[in-house]
This record gives sequence, structure tokens and C-alpha cells, in this order.
Amino acid sequence: MIDAAMSVSATGLLRRFHEVGVLGWADLHAAQQLCHLYDERDESVALALALTVRALRGGSVCLDLSAVRELAFETEETLEQVPDELWPEPASWHDKLTASPAVTTGADAFGSRPLRLVGQLLYLERYWRAEESVRVQLLRRQAGLVRDAPPEANARLDALFSRDPGGWQRTAAALSLVSPLTVIAGGPGTGKTATIARLLSLLLSEEPGLRIALAAPTGKAAARMDQALQEAIAGLPSEWESTLTGLSAQTLHRLLGWIPESRSRFRHNADNPLPHDVVVVDELSMVSLSLMARLMEAVRPSARLILVGDPDQLASVEAGPVLADIVAANWPSLPGAAVSLGGLAIGRLSGPVVQLRHNHRFDGAIGDLASFVRAGDADSAVGLLRSGSDQVSLSSVSEAGAALKDRVVTAARTVDWAARAGEVGEALAALDSHRLLCAHRRGPFGVAGWARRVEKWLRDDVPGFGLEGEWYTGRPVMISRNSAELGLYNGDTGLVMIRNGQPRVYFGDGRSVSPFLLEGAQTVFAMTVHKAQGSQFTSVSVVLPEADSPILSRELLYTAITRASERVTLIGTEEAVRRAIQRPARRASGLRERI
Repeated sequence: MIDAAMSVSATGLLRRFHEVGVLGWADLHAAQQLCHLYDERDESVALALALTVRALRGGSVCLDLSAVRELAFETEETLEQVPDELWPEPASWHDKLTASPAVTTGADAFGSRPLRLVGQLLYLERYWRAEESVRVQLLRRQAGLVRDAPPEANARLDALFSRDPGGWQRTAAALSLVSPLTVIAGGPGTGKTATIARLLSLLLSEEPGLRIALAAPTGKAAARMDQALQEAIAGLPSEWESTLTGLSAQTLHRLLGWIPESRSRFRHNADNPLPHDVVVVDELSMVSLSLMARLMEAVRPSARLILVGDPDQLASVEAGPVLADIVAANWPSLPGAAVSLGGLAIGRLSGPVVQLRHNHRFDGAIGDLASFVRAGDADSAVGLLRSGSDQVSLSSVSEAGAALKDRVVTAARTVDWAARAGEVGEALAALDSHRLLCAHRRGPFGVAGWARRVEKWLRDDVPGFGLEGEWYTGRPVMISRNSAELGLYNGDTGLVMIRNGQPRVYFGDGRSVSPFLLEGAQTVFAMTVHKAQGSQFTSVSVVLPEADSPILSRELLYTAITRASERVTLIGTEEAVRRAIQRPARRASGLRERI
């Protein structure tokens, strides 16, 4: 009997790896097509091609032949089910790939073949070119012409950053004034946005006509950047605040001029660069390698490029841990002296990366827990979760049920009351007072199942909830498809309210849209941790999957914890917490080592 789920054309190693679930249909098809086109008949080469495609779908830029068995695909057990004798012998495997007509070998060779082997890393050629483009552009900028700062810049920096423990915010701003490339890295609450606001006010006070672009990878992240920037601007002296009026963030795709009929081409590129003098990109951890390559090519060599983000957060859902690679790289020394640049005191930096460490937002258990997770200290993290803290806790699903229901229903009642009273601001604030986060979309630990459970709680306990039809008062909505004409993007969240007998969806920036104009709008009683990136909630409850889930990682747990400002409740087992902390995301890339 033929198994309809299995390929009938796959043979040899491809079939064996397909049978245990390592390789999917897309991986098989790509490998078979390339082997046919290039008359490659060695099954170990075909396996390497298929695994390279599979690695890309898992977020890696390439396949690391020296650590291929360490890659997590669908489950940890999947690779364990592959008998040892099926894995090609490493040296022989490398030799066969070197000799393959489908593979270009070496970093300097001209490449017209679909794959490239550099050392132990096997790339699809287009991803190699993207990585090489990013590497070359970064190093070119880092070694670029340093500007001379105005004579009074040091004094102005001292005034703007008078409350800066450690002086790293001042260092980041000083470097940005004089260098073509600055990378500002730090977790939530370390003052990244405050640093940007002060830097931009200083730049604009010196050059009022400066053209500045603010961008983020998603619409939600851009909106959050705007909000955070406005909060930071409000804390500036009035003479500095006035310089920043009118600045607004946009998505990277919109900044680069996305061409709808193309996934990878933009109006702005090396031949038609962006007109801006300063380009600031926030949430860089969410930017893929391919998009980063297009951005680097489009920024004028004379412009300042300022990259901002948290390297410990989840990376892009597409291939490439770009920010983590940039921050961890062993950069060449900056031009000039190590303690001054362009006449400014910058402290001792060996490259363009400035890490902000002092946390201005989390001064309690949430900050401590995030630090333990980031450091890989599972014992301290579990000890804190079991300490009885009123900020962080760990509960099983059965233990957390009543308390979670109470938090969800309490928030929903406030949302419902404010929405019916027409209090848009209060309703949206109540919506963000608590958010249920999940690692998975489906399954017993996923968004779909928990959303159904939450909806039942609300229908049972909130009078009149959901009785007005599809677009009922208080329905929380998340956009899942970009609508540039409406200014709404994937991940934006809003709330349904009834005005003049008609439903409207209200968003945090004050806009309201008829729900009948929205495409791909989903009810958001729960959301994935990935979707929550760039958002901030008063409290979060995080449903952890089982300990052997391949999606469970240190970065996922850290991202979930740092979405909350006041309280974090982890729902799962101690084993799952320990496994997450001990498992940093494994994404193969050559950028870090080659910078």
C-alpha cells in the first residue's frame, strides 16, 4: 500500500531522511531538481542540498557540515531516529561536495552554480551573496570616513546624558555623531530609544535641514518606535524637544519602496539610494539577512546608519540571526584612537557596537529573571520563580487555571465597560493590561486551543459578551496581512467598538477603521511570542510547551519575559524552563566569523 504522505520519487538517503521526518516535500523537490539540472548522481550530495534548504526554513543561512547533527528540525527525536550509518562520513562528504558540478567552492571564486561551499558551510548561492554583501558593506562603513564633531559637542553630550550610569548611552550617541555606522544593542528598558531621541535632537540642532529616516521591520514595531520616541522626547528640555517634531517611523519595506510584484526588489538600491542623511533602524533582531542586504545597499555611503535592537531576542522568522552576529563579531579596531573619535570622547570601543547594560525599567524580579535567562543560569532562574515573588512565578497548567481565568476575565470586563462607554484610550489600555502568550500556533500548548478556552471564559463570565454578531463590542483584533493603504500592518492590534450603530476597529494611534475594510483580521485572545515582539504589556502569562519542543529556546523565553512591565506568569514545567534556558537558538551563519 502506498503512503500518500510519502514521496514516491525519493530514493536512497533522501527517502530515508524523508521517512523519519527530517526532510519535507519542499526540501526533496529542490534537491531532486538541482541534481537533475546539474547531472549530480551522488546521493550524499543530494542529501546535503536538501538539508541546506531545510536549514533555511529553520532560520539558518547555511548548512554547517561540521555540526549538521546538532540542528533541530521538527523534533529532537527526529534526528535521533536517523541511524548513525546513514550519515555520510564528514571528510568524504566534503570532498564530494567540492567535486560537485552544482557547487562553487571557496569565498573568492566566481559563482554561477546554485550552491557554494566555504569551509564547512554550504550555502544556496543567493544567500551567500546576501551575507557577503552585508559583510562587505558593514566593514566598509566601519572603516569609513570619520566626521569631525563641533567644538561644543562634548559639553552638549554631557548635558544631555547627565543621568547615564556607566556612560554607555553617551558613548553610543557620540559614536553616532561622527561614525558612518553605529550599532546600539540592549534589552528593554536600557534606554535605546532615549539615546536615539537625544542624539537626533543634537544632530538637528547642529544641522536643522538634516534628512532623517526612522524605520522598523514591521508596522507594529514602527508604531511602538513612534510611541517610545514620543515618550523619550517628552523627557527632553524644551529647547531640544522642539527639534524632533514631525519625525515618524515607517516599515523598512515602505522606506525602501517595496515593489508589490517582487519579494526581494525595492525602488531604492545601490543605483537609486535613499536620500536620507541619517537612517535609524529599530528592532534589528527581527530583520532577516535578505532584507538587511537590501537595506545596506540602499543607504548612501555618506549617510549615518544607526542600527538598534536586542540581540538576545528571537531572531527573524526568516533566515539569518543578523543582529546577534553583528554584536558577537570580533570587529576590527575603529580608525583613530581607542578613546576618542572625531574630537569626541567615546570610551574604549574596538568596533561600532555599543551595548547598553543598565536597566531603567526592570528594577525587580522581572529584570533579574531576564538576566538569568540571558546568562544561561537555569538554577538561579528556577530559584527566583519558586521564591514566592509577586512579579514572577511558575505554575503548572492545572495550578494556573483559576488565577489565569481571573486575570483574563478582569481585563476583559474593563475592556468591555470602557468600550461601551466610548472610552477608547481606557479600553485599549485595559486590552494591553494582560496578554496570554504561547510558543506554538496549534496543539495543546498553542494559540488556537487557548484562544477557544479564553473565549468560553469570557462568554460565561462577562455579561453580554459577544452577543452583537461577528464584530461585537470589545473584540480584540490583530491584523495578519499588510494593508499599506490603511496604514495597517501584520501584527497591529485593535479593538472593536460600536459607534452610531456601526462597528469600528480602533488602534493605539487613535485611528479607527471599518472592519469590513480589513483583510486577514483575527481575534486575538492569545498570541504567539513571535507576534508579541515589539509590544509591551502590563502583565503576561506564558504557556510553555513540553520540554522536548524544538521551538523552545533561550531567546523565546527571554522575549516572552521581557514583554511584561509588572508581572510574568510562566505556565508549564520546571523541566521546560530549564531546557529553554540551556538551549540557545542554533542558527548556522558565516557572518559572525567573517566580519
